[in-house]
Amino acid sequence: MASLEENVLVAIFLLIITLLLLIPCTAIKLCCVAFRKTKRTIHCQCSVCVRSGKYRKSIAKRISNFSTCCNLTLLLFWIFVAVLVFYINYLRLERPQFEPYSILGLEQGASDSEIKKAYRRLSIMYHPDKNPDPEAHKHFVEFISKAYQALTDPVSRSNYAIYGHPDGRQGFHVGVALPQFLLNFGGASGGVILLGVVGIGILLPLIAAVVYLSRSSKYSGNYVMHNTLSAYDNLMKSSLAPRKVLNVLIKASEYMEIPARRSDDEPLQKLFHAVRNELKLDPKNIKAEQAKFWKQHPALIKAELLIQAQLTRETAALPSYLRVDFRRVMELAPRLLEELFKISVMPRSPDAHGWLRPAIGVIELSQCIIQAVPLSARKAAGGSTEGIAPFLQLPHFSEDIVQKIALKQVHTLQDLQEMNLPERAALLTEAAGLSGPQENDVESVLEMMPTLTVELTCETEGEQEIQEGDLVTLCAWVTLRRRNGLTVALPHAPNFPFPKEENFWLLLADPASNEVWVSQKLNFSDEPAAAGAASAAVREAKEAAGASAKEVGAAVKEAVGKVKAGSRLVVGKFLAPSEGSYELCCFCLCDAWIGCDWKSSLTLKVQKRRLPEEEAVEEEEEPEEEDEDYESEYSDDDDDDDEQVQSKKAAKGKKSSGAD
Repeated sequence: MASLEENVLVAIFLLIITLLLLIPCTAIKLCCVAFRKTKRTIHCQCSVCVRSGKYRKSIAKRISNFSTCCNLTLLLFWIFVAVLVFYINYLRLERPQFEPYSILGLEQGASDSEIKKAYRRLSIMYHPDKNPDPEAHKHFVEFISKAYQALTDPVSRSNYAIYGHPDGRQGFHVGVALPQFLLNFGGASGGVILLGVVGIGILLPLIAAVVYLSRSSKYSGNYVMHNTLSAYDNLMKSSLAPRKVLNVLIKASEYMEIPARRSDDEPLQKLFHAVRNELKLDPKNIKAEQAKFWKQHPALIKAELLIQAQLTRETAALPSYLRVDFRRVMELAPRLLEELFKISVMPRSPDAHGWLRPAIGVIELSQCIIQAVPLSARKAAGGSTEGIAPFLQLPHFSEDIVQKIALKQVHTLQDLQEMNLPERAALLTEAAGLSGPQENDVESVLEMMPTLTVELTCETEGEQEIQEGDLVTLCAWVTLRRRNGLTVALPHAPNFPFPKEENFWLLLADPASNEVWVSQKLNFSDEPAAAGAASAAVREAKEAAGASAKEVGAAVKEAVGKVKAGSRLVVGKFLAPSEGSYELCCFCLCDAWIGCDWKSSLTLKVQKRRLPEEEAVEEEEEPEEEDEDYESEYSDDDDDDDEQVQSKKAAKGKKSSGAD
């Protein structure tokens, strides 16, 4: 009986401790899920994207999304709680009930004489005077005596009838809900308690802290290794050509950790011959160039060839084990390219400016990787600065189709987009030879493509002109439009193995000096955050200009309306350079689409910094005009006042003519 009660107490203790920790954790997890900002992202519905299968939510993907470490831990603890509840109920049912007739070996309704005979018979067997066994004494006192009282004593019989026990209502048993061996502090039990306290209270938090610190010291906030960032920073140059960005990208430590196997040699050799034209090897010294290429680190060779396989769409021939490495390379590429872009625009020059040329190269490489378009296709041709690359991102398009529509005077993607629907349908079906469903796929992708417009101003606070050393504020409203009316959508990228969100960057740069003055990333997916940031920036600008509360409220309301309509406000600051006129360019770049970038020129005129004495002279001239108005308005004699004003004007005119 005592051991049964001890087991129940231990189970209750474990249940309470588990629920004290589990209920708050579960509540926090449910709140995070409930208030999580669900991004309504719509992907391309063309047949090519549907066949890719990366947007299909299979049962395995749903299970993998749920089976995170946190979710599985909570699930296991709730299973443990259910087992404890079942165990406690089981022990409660197993607790023996007090049955006096059964204890005395009688049937229900036995007479008093039969009860006395049974009691005497059992007393001879279990009475302490007859049986010295302690268990017999315990059984006699707790069961036989109480059973006899329950059937013969009126008070005990009444208690048994009401409470089920001759002693009446049973009180709670007070005890410590711990196993008995832990309560014995002598011997080995004390060591068990000490090890438990040290393990749970000291070692476990220490191990968790060591794991966290070791991981945080290895990776940055964007889950990119610090060694990778250091290598990118050392390799970044202001003159880095766009075609050389790939050589910097593959130097990431993440790519160096991809294992190199002997079984990779043969498929990589075949892949090398398939993409050799994209490697830009010197044809005059092709053998030496090939030997130099294969002397690189095996991880660098694999990373470059797998990226080239993506650019040239040669991934179908990859074996299964090499396809795993390919997916790893593609999974890391967007993250690494974003960090590489940040390093390129990081302030480096004496004027704290970044570099434009490598930044453009990183964006172009990102676009080609996402759309699986070779870098050679971006070579200017046929009146298009982007070459045929924008067309190759469309479904069912090839170089032959691009040549066919070029005969119809369609040389750029913009020419194709500006055509009306019947003309474009006729062009695609008749000239390009596409079928009806294929033409519908092209229309679907064209509707998904973003169109960017930017309204920007550069001004200094409280001044009409920009002088040397002034803090100039760049305000730009970037508006994104699509023909299907969406603001947020995943790009058409059937050859990229993972869903990829669009990222937009706004740059203000000086192409002549290859310097980036302002750079900022745009976020079109989080509308509430964008509305809050825009309203705060507009309110600050209006209050600094001395606007009234009504004007500030109207401006904030207008800004929030623009954000809801698909616009985002970008505010950047830079120091005005030396005196002169600067021909700047404003870029709005997308890392997922080719040919959808926005570019505009901006002329910035910077005046020479005026001396304080010159500003003081201008401030002194203004009160003189106010004094004249004061005299003319409040003079007692209007005639005398007119004569005084005319005489002052004449004297002033003589002074000015003498100065000339």
